[in-house]
Formats: sequence, structure tokens, C-alpha cells
Amino acid sequence: MSETELVLRSTRVITPDGSRPAAVAVADGRVTAVLPYDADVPSGARLEDLGDHVLLPGLVDTHVHVNDPGRTHWEGFWTATRAAAAGGITTLVDMPLNSLPPTTTVDHLRTKRQVAAEKAHIDVGFWGGALPDNVKDLRPLHDAGVFGFKAFLSPSGVDEFPHLDHDGLARSLAEIAGFGGLLIVHAEDPRHLDAAPQRGGPRYADFLASRPRDAEDTAIAALIAQARRLDARVHVLHLSSSDALPLIAEAKRDGVRITVETCPHYLTLTAEEVPDGASEFKCCPPIRESANQDLLWQALADGTIDCVVTDHSPSTADLKTDDFATAWGGISGLQLSLAAVWTEARRRGHGLEDVVRWMSSRTAELVGLDDRKGAIEAGRDADFAVLAPDETFTVDPAALHHRNRVTAYAGKTLYGVVRSTWLRGERIVVDGEFTTPKGQLLTRTP
Repeated sequence: MSETELVLRSTRVITPDGSRPAAVAVADGRVTAVLPYDADVPSGARLEDLGDHVLLPGLVDTHVHVNDPGRTHWEGFWTATRAAAAGGITTLVDMPLNSLPPTTTVDHLRTKRQVAAEKAHIDVGFWGGALPDNVKDLRPLHDAGVFGFKAFLSPSGVDEFPHLDHDGLARSLAEIAGFGGLLIVHAEDPRHLDAAPQRGGPRYADFLASRPRDAEDTAIAALIAQARRLDARVHVLHLSSSDALPLIAEAKRDGVRITVETCPHYLTLTAEEVPDGASEFKCCPPIRESANQDLLWQALADGTIDCVVTDHSPSTADLKTDDFATAWGGISGLQLSLAAVWTEARRRGHGLEDVVRWMSSRTAELVGLDDRKGAIEAGRDADFAVLAPDETFTVDPAALHHRNRVTAYAGKTLYGVVRSTWLRGERIVVDGEFTTPKGQLLTRTP
């Protein structure tokens, strides 16, 4: 065993066994032991005494649109990973679309990895994409190390990433199930979207009516049926409709291999507060009413919803017009996700242990990184966030590290200030100051 190089001591360390005073020993970038708070510091080791600041495992965000290469004026690996690090995220998995080319072939994956290699401030993995015409590419992408495959069941918003119809979903899912892969799905049914009123304009109520809950519910029911038939592993992306929760709970009880995520904006923002014309709040599926939000929180508490991820989907400011029908749909949240979720979680009586479970442990498990990420225990990577949980800050867009500083959280006062972020035992950001990029590119564990 390597000699201890670093010890981080805190009165509150979040471990798989709960929160307690502890000293965390690190060597060669990994946690070697979680020791009693007052344990002797080994000779030659450096001590970082964090006082009463909370030591969390670094967050693992499995739903991020980095848009690099091709749309780097929207975001990019340099800015996205800096924003993530500033918010306590130490691992992200990049979505296959909104970049040019999309990650739908091994050659395109190679291009994406080459672009990311020198820019990543945190560890980065990649999803592949499942399109109507790339079934032959799915196994090669899986063998090349993508963590799974993203599909849309309704139009994606970009022409280069078409959606799967019923037969296309069946073909892709059968192929993916054949090699034990994971399909992650944007579940909205296009027929219900087409039947909904499409008025356009600045009224948020009109936009909400154009993306009804039954579009999600119907698509999720169809996905469950296919997963049940094929014994396939599937994951529902960015759930916003609470009406789908009974379907999901029943499927889980029946042994269907389904997991579900939701997002900070669905948990912390409500339709009632969205001003007309404020398309920084636009996302698909949409932010719904406060009563719907209450049910999402209940589903997180009882395990029907497994995890919370950002669905960070940025654009340039000019695409955020005051017409909800034509404005780009996406919310930028990497830097603010931990604080936003923690602010609402504490108000509802949840602890930081819950937040860590939803935003680190379960996301690491989703992508098979739970042997390395997602917890502070011996053998895991020494990835940490140091949080002052009772301190507040008011969101100033100018202070964000996203390339385009458009945010639905502007002016909100949030709890939880990230004091520093650590990657494999090295401090990569402290009080807004960054080191050179130290992130690694991750591949799925065979």
C-alpha cells in the first residue's frame, strides 16, 4: 500500500454510512481509509483541516450537453468543465447531440475525445447516440467505451439527430439488449405533442400547454413495454410529469430494469413563477406546476426516481427569444445544481446525505462508475467537494463560468457555497481559482 500523502479532516464527512467527523486518507489519487477524526496524521502526509465545512464526494453529472466540437459558441469542454468544477461536480458524461458531429459512430467518438482531451478540468465520459440508421454502429460504440445510448422518441431540435419511431425503438433496443447495454431516452410522444395546442408567443401558459404531461406518460408506457418484452435496461431522462410515477413504480415492482432521473429545475422552479417571455426557463419537457413538483420530491424520497442530473443544455443568448415556440429549449445549470437542489432539499427536510445519494452515488451507479466514483470510502477516487452548507449567495450571471451566462436562477438566493473541489487528491478549484486541466477521459468498464 502506498504511503499516505494527504489527509482531509472535517467535522462532517458524508460517507456511505452517514455523516460523521472523520479524517480521509489519500494516496495515489485514491481514498485509502476513512479514519476517526482525531487519528494521527502519518509522517510526511499533508493535513488539510476543513473545520466545519462538509466534505462530500464529488458529484457525478450524467446528463450534460457540452456541444463541442461544432457548437462551441454555445458551450465547450473548457467552459463546461470549469463551471462543473466550480459547482462541486468532478465527473460528467457528455450527451451525443448538439455537437457536430454527433457521437453516433466510432469515428465521431474519436473526434469528440480528441477535442476533450486537453480541455477537461474534470473527468469526462461519453454517451453514444441511437438513430434510425445507425443500428450497425451501436455495438462498435459500446466496445469503444461509451456508457450507453441516447435516443429521442420525438424530434430532438437538431436535424442531425433524428428521433426513433416505434419500430426504430424496437430495433435499437433489441440490439442494445443483445450486448447488455443501456438505452437512455427522451420520452415524449410526438403524436401527443402534435395534437396539443401550438400557439407560440411569449405566454408561458401556452408553451406549457404545448408539451402536455400525457406526451411523457404515453412515451414512458411504450418504453416500459419494450423493456419488459426484451428484458432490456432503460433509463428515463429528465422526468417532469408526476403522472408517470405510478407507471414507473409498477414497472420497478414487476422487475422491469428501468431507472429514472429528474433535474434541479423541475425540483426548484415552478410554472407559476415563470414570467411571460422569459425563455431562459424553457426546456423540454417543461417546468410544471408546484403540485407536480411536490410529487417529484415524494418520488425521490421513496426511490421511484433514482437520481438528479442537470441536463445542462446551453445556447447563445440570441436564441433565447421571448417567443417560447421558437426559443432554444434548454437550461444551463452545471455550476448551480448542487446549491439549487440543496436549498430546496433542506427546506423540505432532507439532508446532505440524500443529496449525495441522488447526485453522486446513484449517478455513478447508473453508468457503472461506482467502483471509482460516488462515495468517500477506501478504494474510490479521491474526488471531493468542500461545501459551506449554511452559507448563502445570490446568483449573479456574471459570476458563472458557463460560456453563455443565461440562467433561470438569476437573482435567486441559494444555500451551499462550494469552497473547493478536488480531483484524485488534487485541489482543482478553490474560491473560483482554477488549476490547469487535470481531467481524464473515462470509458465504460467492461
